[in-house]
Amino acid sequence: MNLTELAELVGYGENSGVEFKRDDIRPEKLADEMAALLNLEGGHLLLGIEDDGTVSGLTRSIKSAEEWVMNIARNNLRPAAIPYWETIEWEPGRIVGVISLPPDAPDKPYKAKRASAWVTKVRVGTTSRDATDDEEMRLYQQSGRLQYDRKPVPGTDLKDLDLRRLTNYFRDFRHQECPDQGDEDNWQRLLINTEFMYLDGDRAIPSAGGLLLFGNKPNRYLPHAGINAVVYSGTKKDYAAKERLLLRGPAVTLFSANGDVVETGIIEQALEFVRRHTNVSASIDEGGTRQEHWDYPPDAIREAIVNAIAHRDYTITVTDIELSIYSDRLEVISPGRLPNTVTVEKMRAGYRASRNELIKETLRDYKYLEATGLGIPRKIVAGMLDHNGTDPDLIEDDERFTVRLWKERKD
Repeated sequence: MNLTELAELVGYGENSGVEFKRDDIRPEKLADEMAALLNLEGGHLLLGIEDDGTVSGLTRSIKSAEEWVMNIARNNLRPAAIPYWETIEWEPGRIVGVISLPPDAPDKPYKAKRASAWVTKVRVGTTSRDATDDEEMRLYQQSGRLQYDRKPVPGTDLKDLDLRRLTNYFRDFRHQECPDQGDEDNWQRLLINTEFMYLDGDRAIPSAGGLLLFGNKPNRYLPHAGINAVVYSGTKKDYAAKERLLLRGPAVTLFSANGDVVETGIIEQALEFVRRHTNVSASIDEGGTRQEHWDYPPDAIREAIVNAIAHRDYTITVTDIELSIYSDRLEVISPGRLPNTVTVEKMRAGYRASRNELIKETLRDYKYLEATGLGIPRKIVAGMLDHNGTDPDLIEDDERFTVRLWKERKD
């Protein structure tokens, strides 16, 4: 960082990624600020600047200030961090210390020491505060240290799982033997070993992934486990929507032994919703074969919906996946930030990462997801370019991720 860049940060004032502090701050407070920034998107702590932006400068020597900062990062943070430290001369006799924290810190959540306890901190606007239980869980999930789909769901038991769908899955997709419908002990043993259930003492409890994929009524225990599908007549959200539908139920479809659909899951329900509200035109090619042309390529729609189910952040319990059809575009909005280390650029290149490994691998068994993990670059990006020459928008915005497919090119 140079003086011009520092002046710009000071001029803009404190924000989610910039904090002003004097260097006589208590070590515990400085650790709070570092932990909060690490748990968001990194940023800068500027030492020697007052809350109002006045540059007072370091009161410590440069060497002692650096040692002080590094000791706090090592002893008052868990896991310990190594921030980037530099000093910049604001004007003769006034030095600003700059603590830079990386945007993709891998070991979230970072905790700050408070007496004998360790407290997870989060950044909200220009303030740092203690994380709620849900916020802390999301941080664990972002880092890949906690997978929500393997978490047991209290109050549930084997009767909350659809053994027809499970039989269908093990017999017809995994090609392995499974117990008879009434053999509860062996079903529980099989489901515990495959992580669709969890053994808590002497009780077998379905995991979140088991309920989401195969639950009889998953929304009874996981009310956010569904899709909010809406069709608008124009290009903006409107209360007078053409249709609103809450899609509920297990994710996967129940098939008969010969492959016929018996009951749809929410994936197929969502695809059928799109088919009802998008157009298809037909033409005859030079060989006399009838060719259909949909508003959007079916493979791209399927990939967007399945990815949302497989990779959304289920710790965000107040919102469903959103499927919105406008006159000029289709959007699938998935709750939650991208998993740790994942960026939009990496997704376009085919980077593989999973927030819900159990759900992802099960959907892969159903052939909903590619084994290569290249669904986004192949089916969504390349698929839309080949379909109508448009580049889909992949947008991470606050606590949600949007896939936007355009109906036609804009000149």
